Amino acid sequence: MQKSRHDVWVGLFVMIGAAALLFLALKAGNLLSVSFEPTYRVVASFDNIGGLKPRAAVKSAGVVVGRVATIGLDDKTYQAQVVIDMEQRFVFPKDSSAKILTAGLLGEQYIGLEPGAEAKNLANGDRITQTQSAVVLETLISQFLYNKAADASDAPASAEALK
Repeated sequence: MQKSRHDVWVGLFVMIGAAALLFLALKAGNLLSVSFEPTYRVVASFDNIGGLKPRAAVKSAGVVVGRVATIGLDDKTYQAQVVIDMEQRFVFPKDSSAKILTAGLLGEQYIGLEPGAEAKNLANGDRITQTQSAVVLETLISQFLYNKAADASDAPASAEALK
């Protein structure tokens, strides 16, 4: 009798641990954020989306107002087409702007939405025209190194000009 009661408690503890691991795995994979709110879809075009992924958050003032539904490539403009599912309870003017931001220095990327001032609001199927692409860390580092190399090659020439 005593042994079976311990077995039940150990089993319960193992089940809670497995549920906690499943929760953490879903949270880390950004799959836990399931919302049953009604949504409307808008499209935004970006030159470079960096590491943006489907199901990434769309935030305004730090509040999640939607999720990235799909990402594709427009074969005419060669821009990334990002389809966004916005929650219907959040309405934004048609001239709102979207930019790809990074949470922290090396964190996950998300879309930041800044409201505009137009009287009409975004509706299902509308396009956000004012966009700003992701800042790619590797590009910034290579530009910095290129500029330092160019400055170093100019330094001896300017030093000899002073003589």
